Amino acid sequence: MLDSALQGSPDQPDTLMRARAFVVPLFSGASLDTGEDVLNHADAVASILGHIGGSEAMQAACYLVYATEFLNKPEEVIAKAFGDSYAELAMETVNLIRVQRQARTAASDQASAQLQTENVRKMLLAFSRDLRVVLLRLASRLQTLRYHAASKKPLPLGLAHESLHVFAPLANRLGIWQIKWEIEDLSLRFLEPETYHEVAGWLDEKRAEREKYMLELQQQISFAMREQGIEASVQGRPKHIYSIVKKMRGKSLGFERVFDVRALRVIVASVPDCYAVLSWVHTHFSPIVEEFDDYIARPKSNGYQSLHTVVRDQKSRPIEVQIRTRAMHDHAEQGVAAHWAYKEAGARGYAGVSASGAYDAKIAVLRQLLAWERDLASASDDSSVATVTTKTDALSDRIYVLTPDASVVDLPQGATPIDFAYALHTNLGHRCRGARVDGVMVPLHTVLKNGQTVEVTAAKEGGPSRDWLNSDLGFLASPRARSKVRAWFNAQAMQETAGKGREAVEKLLQREGKTAVKLEDLAAQLGFKSAEALFEVVGKDEFSLRNIETLLNPTPAQAAADDYVLLKKARHAEQTSKGGVLVVGIDSLLTQLAKCCKPAPPDVIRGFVTRGKGVSIHRADCSNFRQMALRNGERVIEVDWGKSKQSQAQVYPVDVYIEAFDRQGLLRDISEVFSKEKMNVIGVQTQSIKDLALMTFTVEVSDSRRLQKVLTGVREVSGVKSVRRR
Repeated sequence: MLDSALQGSPDQPDTLMRARAFVVPLFSGASLDTGEDVLNHADAVASILGHIGGSEAMQAACYLVYATEFLNKPEEVIAKAFGDSYAELAMETVNLIRVQRQARTAASDQASAQLQTENVRKMLLAFSRDLRVVLLRLASRLQTLRYHAASKKPLPLGLAHESLHVFAPLANRLGIWQIKWEIEDLSLRFLEPETYHEVAGWLDEKRAEREKYMLELQQQISFAMREQGIEASVQGRPKHIYSIVKKMRGKSLGFERVFDVRALRVIVASVPDCYAVLSWVHTHFSPIVEEFDDYIARPKSNGYQSLHTVVRDQKSRPIEVQIRTRAMHDHAEQGVAAHWAYKEAGARGYAGVSASGAYDAKIAVLRQLLAWERDLASASDDSSVATVTTKTDALSDRIYVLTPDASVVDLPQGATPIDFAYALHTNLGHRCRGARVDGVMVPLHTVLKNGQTVEVTAAKEGGPSRDWLNSDLGFLASPRARSKVRAWFNAQAMQETAGKGREAVEKLLQREGKTAVKLEDLAAQLGFKSAEALFEVVGKDEFSLRNIETLLNPTPAQAAADDYVLLKKARHAEQTSKGGVLVVGIDSLLTQLAKCCKPAPPDVIRGFVTRGKGVSIHRADCSNFRQMALRNGERVIEVDWGKSKQSQAQVYPVDVYIEAFDRQGLLRDISEVFSKEKMNVIGVQTQSIKDLALMTFTVEVSDSRRLQKVLTGVREVSGVKSVRRR
């Protein structure tokens, strides 16, 4: 199966050979953290991929994945040498490996179920971007297990547990049986070595006698099928130790009562031939009725088809027989690898698969992944085999739905189409007016289910409905979506309030004949950072218009008297304070912290004597203060912070301004940084412009130096472009 999405242009032949030649100098003498030689590991992974139907292009990609650690600019170098598709696949796989490694490192601080939950979610979302990552990761993990088994090196229990409870169920869900069984057996070998070797010993006992008997059965069935004109391939089925242990423990059976110790597989050309073979087997042996399963008429959820029956011979020995067509067998062994055409089909289609067929294939595979997640959420792990019993019920708090272009969206349980819209983009959520789920129009309060495809109908402009915030109506389940809706209405209310304040200020200026006064200058003289800030407090009736009137029309005597009294008090306080400096919060003179720069200890501060409002305290680097000092330098006085126990316990509001690329969970991740530093957040303002989120966090601090650690932490949050104190 060619992988034309990876193959590159026609003038790039022998991609597999070129990829291997490219990495050989890089890998010279290098080892993985498991101790395995990197080149040997990559060769083995390529071989595994080839055995399950992966193309040469897919095999070539596995070499480039391991090359990334040896290149300064891996994505750029690989894209230049092999094409963008190879570079994207390599980097996506490396990112997933890094996530899983970090999760295992943190395993000592987490319950194993939490670790598994996080792994499943990260893998699921990674696979949704490029499903070829599935095959690369499965093949790599299988080789790691093989290496440890062959070298007899101990395997970390966390790695073995993850292999058994994440990678093996994934291979099972995707129907890649040959990888599933081997991962299970090798994982059990490291998790329960005594059990593994005990069952292996039982299988070795009387092996020659059992194999002789099974060979006679194969010949008997082959001869009988030829007589009936049916072309059949009869072979012994491998005995998988994990499945034997699972049956023994699950059904409380002794080894001698495990039916599939003696097992045959019959492969024929057609479905009618399958039932003809079944009829012959049931006629010549005694069937155990309760052990018969018809997976041809009722395929498993992952597409597996076969007839399974257990019969007894004349000595009452149980024999399991599986009957399937060649196509069913290929699917059982290779699973989705046999249908990987969706990735390489493109717009024109490929290998007989139309573009629409390719899309359907991708949807089908994604839904298998979603079903795998649901299986883990609803059922406990097989604690009878694993040394550590875990439950993954924590997964049940999330669902995964698909966009029309088959991308996976992670949502909380109970989410609606409106939650889905906000998860994609804030503006889309605001304009959401309708939705189709699996092609059917549904109400906006419809609860979504795992694996559904959701398409949103949006107005060209507009905003959310207040009904969406009514929890009784069930429109929203996501806290993120709720916060976005509240922020929209808060912004609307703020605009209305500011508009009301602007109207009041402008009417006052008209009445006083001062329309030539610049609003920004007026706000600065009153101690506000901007005219909008002035309009907001006026609109809220928190600032009297009389203050503006006094500023605009002070009587000469009153102005002189006020100035004289305030300046005299300020100078007196300055002279009587320790060091000849006015002490904020201790001296009798009224002081207030300026809203424009929000100073906090130990900021360098300056005082400005206002008219009627005492001394306004600004940071020395405040632009508003510099403007006022230029105009009225005689009003500037020296100030300092108090040193009393009371002042040390006092907290001050400080604004932190953040610009980031908008994404789901951004507000939560940033809030966690403040919470981790035990910094109280008293206000949050958010605004989204296209793909950017603009946020202002107001926090309380007793010492502004504590902000540096918080700012550093916020900068490390994914998606944050810049962060600074306002």
